[in-house]
Amino acid sequence: MIFKRTGSKLQRSYMVSYLLIFLIPLIVITIFIYQSAVKSLRMEIEQSNVNQLNQVRMTIDGRMTELRDIAIRMSYDNSLTRYMVKHPYYSSEAIRRLDQYRANSAIIDDLLLYFHNDSVIYSSEGLSGLNVVFGKTYTFNSWDQQQIKRDLNEIKYPFTRPADQVTVNSRQSSMLVHMVPIKPTDAYPYATVVYLINESKLTGMMDSVLSDFKGNSYIFDNNGHVLTANSHDTPPTPLELGTLSELKSGIHSMELGGKQQSVVAVESQENGWTYVTVMPSDQFFSRIFHIQTLIVLIFALVALAGIPVALMLARRQYGPLRDLVEFAQSRNAGVAAQAERHSAVGQPLHNEWTWIRETLLHYRDQVGLQQPYVRHQCLLMLMKHGQPDDPETARLIDGLGLRGHGLQYFVMIVSGDTLVHHATDTVTSSNVELLDETVSPYLSLPDVLSEVALPEFGAQLYGVEYSSSNRLAVAVCWQLQPGHEAEESMSGIVETVRKLVHQHYGTVPTVGVGTSYAQLEMINQSFIEAATAMEYRVIGETSSVTYFDQLHQEEHRSASSQFWISNESLLKLSQSLKQGNIQVASHMIHTITAGVHAQSLPLPLMRCILFDLLNTVLRAASDAGLLGSLRDMPQVSAFETAEELEGQLQMLAIRICECAEHKQETEHVSLLDQIVAYVEGQYADYALSLEGMAQQFSISSSYLSRTFKDKTGLTFSQYIWQLRRDEVIRQITESDEPLKDIIVRVGYLDTANFIRKFKKEMGCTPGQYRKLHRGEEQQAALEVRDSIS
Repeated sequence: MIFKRTGSKLQRSYMVSYLLIFLIPLIVITIFIYQSAVKSLRMEIEQSNVNQLNQVRMTIDGRMTELRDIAIRMSYDNSLTRYMVKHPYYSSEAIRRLDQYRANSAIIDDLLLYFHNDSVIYSSEGLSGLNVVFGKTYTFNSWDQQQIKRDLNEIKYPFTRPADQVTVNSRQSSMLVHMVPIKPTDAYPYATVVYLINESKLTGMMDSVLSDFKGNSYIFDNNGHVLTANSHDTPPTPLELGTLSELKSGIHSMELGGKQQSVVAVESQENGWTYVTVMPSDQFFSRIFHIQTLIVLIFALVALAGIPVALMLARRQYGPLRDLVEFAQSRNAGVAAQAERHSAVGQPLHNEWTWIRETLLHYRDQVGLQQPYVRHQCLLMLMKHGQPDDPETARLIDGLGLRGHGLQYFVMIVSGDTLVHHATDTVTSSNVELLDETVSPYLSLPDVLSEVALPEFGAQLYGVEYSSSNRLAVAVCWQLQPGHEAEESMSGIVETVRKLVHQHYGTVPTVGVGTSYAQLEMINQSFIEAATAMEYRVIGETSSVTYFDQLHQEEHRSASSQFWISNESLLKLSQSLKQGNIQVASHMIHTITAGVHAQSLPLPLMRCILFDLLNTVLRAASDAGLLGSLRDMPQVSAFETAEELEGQLQMLAIRICECAEHKQETEHVSLLDQIVAYVEGQYADYALSLEGMAQQFSISSSYLSRTFKDKTGLTFSQYIWQLRRDEVIRQITESDEPLKDIIVRVGYLDTANFIRKFKKEMGCTPGQYRKLHRGEEQQAALEVRDSIS
């Protein structure tokens, strides 16, 4: 079944994930840029406010400095002494001078001169009583005459009264009073200069500098009192004003009136006044509207351009995953049971992740099933050919966990010739497998010894079938336990194996045991030695154990005159040549010739000993059928030195091993060809089985199962099913016989099971298949007939 790409939930999720991968970073970056722009603009605006407020400070400080300078000049003006202002003649000049000083400053409304402890006060209008000026001309709401008189007489430093409501000739006005003692630097001033300043003059200066400022601005004296305030927004509470008056110079963010405000404060070094502006923070956002619009526009353009690209990349990258899903869905047979299980619990059958997961689980199980087979092949290769040159194969061997610190390896060969089934087992006609075991007990021996753990010896055993005969090579990976001897441990392992076989068959097998080596690569030596020990067992003696290391103990030669090639070496050489193992054979030839040469024997004795070696190789050549082709080789018997004989024997050993290996492969292929041909001829026999074929051809069922799959690519049952299915297809398309008769005739007794399996594999029942294909054939026949006519 091919799923619809556009309707695939997995594909939609895949595309959504790509969109999220694209949009989330874009949104985060856009927000970061937006925040950075807002922060930068806010700092720029606040810094602009700081600069403007500094300009306000400098302007007002300059005006207040002018007022101080005017007071200083007045203190040194002779026309404005107490005597001159009261003199009947010179008083007019004093009045004129006061008017001139008043005109020197644009911010003052009136200028008054008061001499301490006097009842009159002088202005540009003339001499007036103190109570008249501050009682009728200027009437302050919060500054009565007693306070006025006290302040005018006692002030020693320049002082400014906060803005107050004043009635000036029946007109309300907000005015500040700035008083400067004269002389300003004198510890005992004699008079006070009074400046009356309209508050609008100061706020007007502030507005002109701050331009389009929308918040509130304040001037606090050094005591924290509000001298003047210019409000364009909701004024703060008195408590909040107290907080503002205590601020240090700089930019502050605070909450006033329930709103977040940006506050800028600047302190004057001239008079200690603090200039403060308060602006709502939301005014910043109105000023960055154009930046916000620009960022949104850029984001929209990038999103519109990027979303199609992200969808295209998602669709493109989804291709391999789609192929994997289609592959998983195409193999319904492998996950049908899992799909039924999910359907039973109410889960959807067509979820792509379910298909992929079930497929991966299926193949993981297949890998688990194949691991013993891989280990079998690796061990078989190691025992026959030694360490492989292919790095991939070497890595595969290392991955099987056969290596480890302190491990040793040896091989034992177990013969199944003498095994009989346990007497307590009963044979019934319904138990075919038990009947097969009774006829040939070896059939189940590879299963018994396929993998055995012996924790008491620290050993792991793996049974390996290395030929079609009743011989099983058992590779032993073991570690010497503390307090045990090596020979004792090996003997214990061998006896444990014999007891295990005895439990299944009621008798002990014949065993040949090779030498134990510390390197896994030497396991081929142990395999040849075990085969040699098996061949060397005493004739007629069954159920025995022969150790290769014990073969030479029968001979005791101490002097050089008694030297001879040991039987174990010749047997090992002969066995390696039979097995076609060139590595072991070459090693044995070199070891034997080197050993003979090292004895310094007399030449006649040396030649006699070497002829024994030559005879062994020639016997192996005879067994391999090579004696007839030796005429084209140099006369191997005409050697002068041991080195010359070794070279000739090495060449001959190569040809013997190649011939032996070819002979084994030919026999193997020939046997499999016979089996396949037999199956193709007898597949309609419903009694045909793997065990029956193994018994008929005298091989084990496990060996037949493995080699049959290597030959055909299918298991035995799959191959039989394929033959029967193809024959049913042929007959239902070529004949009109009943379907049930056809199915029974091809060897399938369970018709309903056959139809279910056929429909599962072909997508339709055999009857539907017949109608479909018979219809196509009839239509083709009609077209051919019409063309001829």
